Amino acid sequence: MASTFAAKMGFNSLMRKQAKTFNVRISTMESDLEFSCEVLDQEVPKEEPITFHFLAKFYPENAEEELVQDITQHLFFLQVKKKILDEEIHCPPEASVLLASYAVHAEYGDYDPAVHKPGFLAEEELLPKRVINLYQMTPEMWEERITACYAEHRGRTRDEAEMEYLKIAQDLDMYGVNYFLIRNKKGTDLLLGVDALGLHIYEPDNKLTPKCSFPWNEIRNISYSDKEFTIKPLDKKANVFKFNSSRLRVNKLILQLCIGNHDLFMRRRRVDSLEVQQMKAQAREERARKQVERQRLQREKQLREEAERARDELKRRLIQLQDEAHMANEALLRSEQTADLLAEKAQIAEEEAKLLAQKAAEAETEMQRIKVTAIRGQEERRLMEQKMLEAKMVALKMAEESERRAKEAEQLKQDLLEARDSERRAKNKLLEITSKAVYSPGLAPDSMPQDVSFSRENLSFDFKDTDMKRLSMEIEKEKVEYMEKSKHLQEQLNELKTEIESLKLKERETSLDIIHNQNTEQGTSKHSNFKKVTPSSAAT
Repeated sequence: MASTFAAKMGFNSLMRKQAKTFNVRISTMESDLEFSCEVLDQEVPKEEPITFHFLAKFYPENAEEELVQDITQHLFFLQVKKKILDEEIHCPPEASVLLASYAVHAEYGDYDPAVHKPGFLAEEELLPKRVINLYQMTPEMWEERITACYAEHRGRTRDEAEMEYLKIAQDLDMYGVNYFLIRNKKGTDLLLGVDALGLHIYEPDNKLTPKCSFPWNEIRNISYSDKEFTIKPLDKKANVFKFNSSRLRVNKLILQLCIGNHDLFMRRRRVDSLEVQQMKAQAREERARKQVERQRLQREKQLREEAERARDELKRRLIQLQDEAHMANEALLRSEQTADLLAEKAQIAEEEAKLLAQKAAEAETEMQRIKVTAIRGQEERRLMEQKMLEAKMVALKMAEESERRAKEAEQLKQDLLEARDSERRAKNKLLEITSKAVYSPGLAPDSMPQDVSFSRENLSFDFKDTDMKRLSMEIEKEKVEYMEKSKHLQEQLNELKTEIESLKLKERETSLDIIHNQNTEQGTSKHSNFKKVTPSSAAT
């Protein structure tokens, strides 16, 4: 359980000191220990080592208000969790799933899909075996249900998850009830239940719904003589309830539980002592400090995530600028190649024009020579005129070709000028992109990420009648407030119950499951039993 100790020298003094500090019980598997006697002088197992369980003896009514220190809350959480898993406290299936999700959150923290992958709860004991056997569901299906609830608890601390667990557990019918086998005056076997709210009488096979209940504020006196136990109600007209227990030691234990629970019942309805007020103030300060620390860590985590996002954005922007620069370089290279090709074509056209001009000059020379020789004869003149005409035609064609070549050369020169202008614009664009990569607008150079390269006689106990009617009114008021607070939780439990009801095996339901379902349909809970039953019904 919460702690295990081996029997050693000095154990008694240690346990006495712990018992004075905390509302605890120390027990073996057989019985509780008395702090006034040596451990080995009591009924303890003779084998070694001896195992002791350090447990809470009196359960709180409201765990959130009464468990001040975190370590007390954690140890009590472990105790209640084990009792539920061992089925010492009956828990309906839908509440079992929700409790399991809070237990997982208390152990693993916030749900992270990358870490908490399917199967991470395979080795965990989270549900009572009775609940598992009641439905046709595989372990994977149970884990899926628990994980779905677990994911909704994100943002809670371990202490908050444990407190939510206890707030649900304290509403269970068997929470904090100590059961004792008794017999009434007619010899009928009954069960006596003692808890923080009062005394309850049950049928032996029904530990959930009491036949009658005696709230602490309605009990005037509790006493026992030998094995006979007497309960006297505050109303003197009401019947006195008497029963017999199996052993005298059981009567002593019942009386101790009654005294302790009644004392705590009355103390809860009075102003806290100065010591308790100081403890609660210290606890509030500690919780406030932890809250500030959690907020600081949350801010640091948020800033770190924002810095990582900014770094990733800068990396993405840098890659984009590098791609743009690469494309500009390619465009510039293509422009340079085009300009070189146009320049070469212009040079060739210019040479062709010169060659045509030279040919035209040669044709003109030939024409002059023919004119000189034309005087040699009419026939020769006629031939010469014909040749001269042909030469003129050739010269005209050559002139036209020369003019066409000159125009083509002029066009190539114009294309060369345009190519060089495109080359100059591409270089300017490359310089502009390079300057943006080094000095981005609105981003200082030093803000760039550094990681980018980028007793055996008769005993009696009388309770003081200190304005019992006022206490009863306060209790009723607290019940109404409590029912309002638990409305949301009940809705959540009903949703879980609806989801898994179709897979339920009716033939595997225990008697407690059937009784619980009947109580649920009738709207009966442990907080409504005080109104529905009367003490006089048990006296018969």
